[in-house]
Amino acid sequence: MSSQVEHTDVGAYALGLLEDGDRRAFEAHLRECGTCQAELGEMAGTARVLSALGGAASGGNGPAPEGGEDEPSAPPAPVIDMMRRRRKEDRRFRRGAYVVGSAAAAAALAAGIGVGTVLSDDETVRPQPPAAITGDRFHGANASTGASGAVGLVDKGWGTQVGLELRGIKGPLRCRLEAVSRTGERGVVAGWRVPDKGYGVPGQPKPLVMQGGTGLTRQEIARFEVRLQSGGTLLTIPL
Repeated sequence: MSSQVEHTDVGAYALGLLEDGDRRAFEAHLRECGTCQAELGEMAGTARVLSALGGAASGGNGPAPEGGEDEPSAPPAPVIDMMRRRRKEDRRFRRGAYVVGSAAAAAALAAGIGVGTVLSDDETVRPQPPAAITGDRFHGANASTGASGAVGLVDKGWGTQVGLELRGIKGPLRCRLEAVSRTGERGVVAGWRVPDKGYGVPGQPKPLVMQGGTGLTRQEIARFEVRLQSGGTLLTIPL
């Protein structure tokens, strides 16, 4: 169990795989994270598909469980095992460094089960780091804090997909990326922790790369701000 909440917990939460402590922590995080709320809405359909697959795997001609035939079955055992192994490997790999959207991973997992793909016990699911940010890039730098970075924007039907690349920061810090509209409206795109070694600094040259989203369209966005939970702004990226 871990007290650290990660965006990749969305898939495990939708399938009911989180332990009590993790579930409560994630639900508290969910109330403030629009990105996770949107992903959870998308994951609801996937969870129902996996539940149906679980019922089919156990034999559709058998008697209905007590409580009525409308009661959903648990996800199939291979799915549960794969999701748990993936979460364990993800936590070990990132240690909070990367935040990766889990909706696509869960959809790919569902497709794999649908065609009969099941990992054996001696196989390991290897997590992949997020790709470089995509879309139209906008840059910013702050000489007083030493932070610099860029956002990559991709228009979506639900708003704007936002990729962030951030350098020149040392921890420990807790930060969030906010989108600020031309009318002053603010929305949290993503949140994360900065470890002691930091990102994009001597001794740790790799930048922080992460993905998030906002319901604002690109035309509505005036700028992005990297803000500290304790107060203050590390970096402003104007559009």
